Amino acid sequence: MDRRPIYLDHNATAPLRREAKEVLVAALAETGNPSSVHGFGRRARRLVEDAREAVARLVNARPADVVFTASGSEANNLALRGAGRETVFVSAIEHPSVLWAAGAGARLIPVGRSGVVDLAALEAMLAGAAGPALVSVMLANNETGVLQPVAAVAALARAHGALVHADAVQAAGRIPVDFAALGVDLMTVSAHKLGGPLGAAALVVSERVALVPGIAGGGQERGRRAGTENVPAIAGFGAAARAAAAEVADPALSPWPRVAALRQRIEHGLGRAHPDLVVFGREAERLPNTLSFALPGLSAETAVMALDLAGIAVSAGAACSSGKVSPSHVLAAMGAGPELAGAAIRVSLGPGNDEADVGRFLATWGAFAERALARPSAA
Repeated sequence: MDRRPIYLDHNATAPLRREAKEVLVAALAETGNPSSVHGFGRRARRLVEDAREAVARLVNARPADVVFTASGSEANNLALRGAGRETVFVSAIEHPSVLWAAGAGARLIPVGRSGVVDLAALEAMLAGAAGPALVSVMLANNETGVLQPVAAVAALARAHGALVHADAVQAAGRIPVDFAALGVDLMTVSAHKLGGPLGAAALVVSERVALVPGIAGGGQERGRRAGTENVPAIAGFGAAARAAAAEVADPALSPWPRVAALRQRIEHGLGRAHPDLVVFGREAERLPNTLSFALPGLSAETAVMALDLAGIAVSAGAACSSGKVSPSHVLAAMGAGPELAGAAIRVSLGPGNDEADVGRFLATWGAFAERALARPSAA
């Protein structure tokens, strides 16, 4: 029996790209603070600035707009708290880091059953705002993969004098992301979601925004984020961004159409075996790699453990809560009840997955579901 581990949790973190690993290891051998003016410091600074240019090209922004942070969560906090807007609207399906940073006074923009933000509701909220607002709507949801109409959100916000932040952590490197064309003011991207190392992310900030730093005490990142830059992680981020940008730009290089076909094979296979299967966001446009589904009567926590014992890694909902499995606010916002949300499984594929992985997942899932669904009647 094939016991090779199968990784189907790329939305939690992606495997480190070869290009990123080589640059990361080389940068670890360098000595120098990028704020120092001597030769050692200038070499470190060059690594940081090369990476800044690569990240900017990935999302069609200016290098000067890129502020390096330690994580996507830090970048989201910097955006929400540093934009200087007291009135904040965030979609009900945002990442927890956005929801927490927005604060208790933030108003939630509802989504429909497909998981797409309600533009009419947002327009009404903007029209009734007491003052200039900040709107935060993610580009792609981390649990369902559902894509949001961020350009339309930005157009509405601009008409009402509001700033817009888009969390593009899951989207960058998987679909084309254009900071300028979307018309947003702030955008979050993260290295480890696109094959870079953990410990590096960025907030892209329009020149229209006078950003208040969340970490003060130094002049790094043009005074927008104090602290000596993590040079090796940032250098690896740059290498991953260059590779991802090349793939997205050239259909001949892109692995994502093949990944999308694998996702569809899983979705169709599950649906044929279980006609009552629920696929979250099925009606909406989604990331090519993400499938969130539930089979009524099954426990997601038990399913994740059973698959793990078989060497297959998936998630129950999101994977950003220190291993804790808890009810999904995303699925609740989409109208899913507690029982259905408690059965939700997220499969997120990557370029390293293949047909054999899909076949083994379907066979393993099928055997687990048959046992689990038969258990109550056997009792």
